[in-house]
Amino acid sequence: MSELVKRTLSGIIFVGCIVGCVLWSRWSVAVLILVISLLAVDEFHRLVQSHILQRIFAALGVVVLWLTGLLYDQPFVFAFAAAYMPIMLTAMLDEIWNHSGKPLQTWGNMLNSQLMIALPLMSLLLLYDLDKWLLLALFVLIWVNDTGAYCVGSLTAKRPQGNHKMAPHVSPKKSWEGLIGGVVFTLAAAMVLYRYGWFDGLRAEHNGWSLALLFGLLTSVFGTLGDLMESLFKRSIGVKDSGRFLPGHGGVLDRFDSILLAAPVLTVICWLCYFIVPLL
Repeated sequence: MSELVKRTLSGIIFVGCIVGCVLWSRWSVAVLILVISLLAVDEFHRLVQSHILQRIFAALGVVVLWLTGLLYDQPFVFAFAAAYMPIMLTAMLDEIWNHSGKPLQTWGNMLNSQLMIALPLMSLLLLYDLDKWLLLALFVLIWVNDTGAYCVGSLTAKRPQGNHKMAPHVSPKKSWEGLIGGVVFTLAAAMVLYRYGWFDGLRAEHNGWSLALLFGLLTSVFGTLGDLMESLFKRSIGVKDSGRFLPGHGGVLDRFDSILLAAPVLTVICWLCYFIVPLL
């Protein structure tokens, strides 16, 4: 089987799983987020060569965050939230006996895996609780942005003078032309989704189109920044792909890097719009 066929089939299965889970139920979304978070955090710690105890503590932290986000409206959720600090504190103190020789780096890796990976992925559940179509819109617009940026970037790169690189020391192929193309494609897709009611959960009857455009713009910009952030991380440790999660697509972090910055930003914006816009 050729690499193109593998990439196409795995991509179809990947998209189908995400769409199916989002449309099925809150529990299917929750399980999907937990699995992705555990895989992504463990993948991160494998790349930075954390020892097994650090990876276990990181996984426990992910589970506690997940339970807190899943049951945030329950009276006993404080017990889960309170358990998070002892887990992280134990992970930090483990460095005293582990003697890696790089305590600041080890502690930084642990905090990064939680703050830069686990928490942003957990925010997806809060976005789903607002409206499942908003969560699905985020994924669809991320895919549209990637496609638009790739197409426009590839076409402009063929010009005699080439295109204008965004950050060649981080990602040599990303260009400003590609960014603009991704934004245009994403804004157009956002308007189409708005027409089909995907942004009705924001309760904006009169200015819903402007919120849809804002949603698309933020998705494109922060999705691109998240991609660059992960590219810088991989370049700093000298790897091309973060793993082999999907044939032809790389690892979990490669597939969800655009989500890591876009998800928390859009979750906060959407919840603010949900409460504030109806009052205007």
